Amino acid sequence: MKNRTPTHLSILGTSLLAAGAAWAQTQTQPTQPAQSTPSMPATQSTTSAPPATLPTPGAANNSPGASGATFNTTQGQVIINSTVPPAPSTASPPSFTQLANGKKYITKDDANAYPPLANDFLYVSHNGNRISKAQYERWIKDLN
Repeated sequence: MKNRTPTHLSILGTSLLAAGAAWAQTQTQPTQPAQSTPSMPATQSTTSAPPATLPTPGAANNSPGASGATFNTTQGQVIINSTVPPAPSTASPPSFTQLANGKKYITKDDANAYPPLANDFLYVSHNGNRISKAQYERWIKDLN
């Protein structure tokens, strides 16, 4: 019979670590400061930081498609702006023969000539290293 103690200990240790992490994440933070024990006198902080105010969505940037939030902190006001970039134009993709350069397939280097295809290369090629004419035409059909 083989000695399996190291394997059992590593499995036990890993499971205890995972259980402890899950338990720690489910614990709620106390809303009141903890009571001090008799051996430790209670101290009172003289510099109390005011809590950050709740964000006001859209207050910082009023342009369409943009959102923002303003926070007041102890170090000053923080403004966070967020916008969504415009989608790339896919109005007229090049033909298969133009991208394939006379071959019967498109390689990754060939696809770099048309950025949307380069971004979708692994999807279109089904994790392969080339795209057939049928795969390209199916991608064009799904694109529009």
